[in-house]
Amino acid sequence: MAVPDWIWFVFIFAFGCCIGSFLNVVIYRLPRDKSLVTPGSACPACGRHIRFYDNIPLISWLVLGRKCRYCKAPVSPRYFVIEMLTGVVFLSLFILYFRTDLRRDLQPFSERGWLVYLLHIAMLGAFIAASAIDLEHWIIPLSICWFVTAVGLIGSAAGAYVIDPELNRAYSLLPLATPKTGALALGATVGLAVSLMLLATGLLKRSYESDVGDVGPSKPEDKAVKDNVSAEQEKSHEEQFNHRLEACREIIFLLPIILCAYGALRLSSSVEPVNSFWGSFSQRPVVAGLLGSLWGYFAGCGIVWAIRIFGTFAFGKEAMGLGDVHLMGAAGAVIGAFPVVIAFFIAPFSGLAWAGVQMFFKKIRQIPYGPFLSLGVFVVMILHELILNRIGFIFYR
Repeated sequence: MAVPDWIWFVFIFAFGCCIGSFLNVVIYRLPRDKSLVTPGSACPACGRHIRFYDNIPLISWLVLGRKCRYCKAPVSPRYFVIEMLTGVVFLSLFILYFRTDLRRDLQPFSERGWLVYLLHIAMLGAFIAASAIDLEHWIIPLSICWFVTAVGLIGSAAGAYVIDPELNRAYSLLPLATPKTGALALGATVGLAVSLMLLATGLLKRSYESDVGDVGPSKPEDKAVKDNVSAEQEKSHEEQFNHRLEACREIIFLLPIILCAYGALRLSSSVEPVNSFWGSFSQRPVVAGLLGSLWGYFAGCGIVWAIRIFGTFAFGKEAMGLGDVHLMGAAGAVIGAFPVVIAFFIAPFSGLAWAGVQMFFKKIRQIPYGPFLSLGVFVVMILHELILNRIGFIFYR
């Protein structure tokens, strides 16, 4: 007996709101280096433990009149907004995927769509948290990006046991690698390990590494000068670094990745015994899924990192942030190489409008770009079938 749609809708919306409640914990605690597990939820003002009946998504915030039950300190509207937004996004994605014709390739939900849906809501939930943190603190925590990357790698490999490989390849439901892109992904992974070893041994210095402990983006997860940084401190950061030299350091970090990827491609295509082995091994469903997710990760990182380096050389100051690099790499691990590149070029349409408002009203020339990259990913996920039919055939066929 089929479950009525309204039951599905209520359950998914409620589930999304509950996830949004947890995301509020992530948004508050992660930038402050606090545990996400312990202690339990408490009022930031008075420290009193919040009872379960005061922690019901949406309802408790409204019933308590937006105030703490004990000290009457105001509770930020962000808690309500994040819970509502997560519930609406989860429900909207379900309706768009399974109750409209936008993603006919995913239907029915019970046979193949459920895995794709779960992977996508896991990514979107994480991106909601990352975007909120980015808007408030101008940083994107790498732990969020690593979580989404792990979801993409595991989900793409497991997809071989859930979705018919031929169906997956025909509709690109989950990332899949060809022998060439699989070789590039494997080589790039080896190159990344080499670059990380060079960093660990001190033979290669991180870009924007400061000995002074300044407030500038000296860590990989930093996107820009934080919102509480004064103009003098920002100017000091700009003068402290030779930005083009820092970009050169990043190019040196990327060289082993590029060279190993190229070497793996040549080896797999030019040496006959390797070519025949790799052609069959790389197309095993589990291997193709895992390598496809890896290739999506490197494609997402690569497109943003390339713009970052070229922009830094062109303008003489840091362009974009490494948090954006990791964010798009994580998205690529879930949705694949081609969609994540399209998402990157969609993002500026919403970002430019926000930048115009910021420049006009607040005289700020920098914007947190994570939310707009996330929005671009969301658009590509919804319009996946349309994009694949109109543009994707160039890359997939």
